Amino acid sequence: MTSIAPRFRLSDLSVPFVGAPMAGGPSTPALAAAVTAAGGLGFLAAGNRPAERVRADVEQVRALTGGPFGVNVFVPQAANTAAPGAAVDPAAHRSVAAYRDALQETARDYGVELPATDPADDDGWAAKLELLEQLRVPVVSFTFGLPAASVLARLAAVGSTTSVTVTSVPEAEAAARAGADLLTVQGPAAGGHRGTHRTEDVAGEEPLAELVAAVRAAVDLPLVAAGGIASPADAAAVRAAGADAVQVGTLLLRTHEAGTSAAYREALGSGRYRETVVTRAFSGRLARGLRNGFIDRYSNIAPAAYPEVNQLTKPLRAAAAAAGDPEAISLWAGPAFAAARECPAADVVAQIVVG
Repeated sequence: MTSIAPRFRLSDLSVPFVGAPMAGGPSTPALAAAVTAAGGLGFLAAGNRPAERVRADVEQVRALTGGPFGVNVFVPQAANTAAPGAAVDPAAHRSVAAYRDALQETARDYGVELPATDPADDDGWAAKLELLEQLRVPVVSFTFGLPAASVLARLAAVGSTTSVTVTSVPEAEAAARAGADLLTVQGPAAGGHRGTHRTEDVAGEEPLAELVAAVRAAVDLPLVAAGGIASPADAAAVRAAGADAVQVGTLLLRTHEAGTSAAYREALGSGRYRETVVTRAFSGRLARGLRNGFIDRYSNIAPAAYPEVNQLTKPLRAAAAAAGDPEAISLWAGPAFAAARECPAADVVAQIVVG
């Protein structure tokens, strides 16, 4: 019988720093390993990535480091206990069709054809769970919803520590009841997607430190604070409010180990973009990114329909990236994006945790 190593705890870390999982390219095995080597917890992003590529990522991280790391998984509608019901909503289907029509002019500009959409696409959920169970990854985290208690128990049984992203006290309480081992508490300044448990929900604007304090009072679980942390003072404030560690993503986007595209990197450091906004334009879920032309044009008409909107805009984003045009790329980032710099990931860990 294969022995199971003791499950990971946040207190095992040399420094209370978690590298945010960033789907779509930025999160690489090299980045995860670098954060772990610096004493934190590095993460891989399994969202919108085939299971076999996730396997290869995990194997590569293990070749680079013997330390702990995590894999983040998107919870699809069909597996989301916080939003049970049919995966196909007729009203949402009509809104997606209208959005497709609106996007046609931009599609022609980039010379791409908009794909058919599949609201029932579950991003290889079953295959990824089976893979993670087999690989016995130290930490498995979930976002976009709340998986069933049986899923969390299944992973715990093979030695994985489980985490759920929450954006409110009720979400935190539900995740605790389901058996999550720790929670990632995401505040309003987070770059990228908001981790609300339902696509249509609009997360609150309660400052991160206040949200952490409220969650700390409601649940007795280790907490990772995420969203807009860009300085030692930011980290200290959420730690004082009750967080056991901090999660940072935006400041890692330009690091040497990140897989961030050239156009994305240039946009972050160019000075051309001055603000971030929250939009559904690229994916159908609320997400914070640099305000660009695509956001200005489509935010007001984008429906709350994930994964369909994400499927529709995928070829547009790819064409824009290939052309080096940031105006139609989802440039996910938090408000402190200007502080992101070209450097080793270890420097970011030291900057935030050590000062």
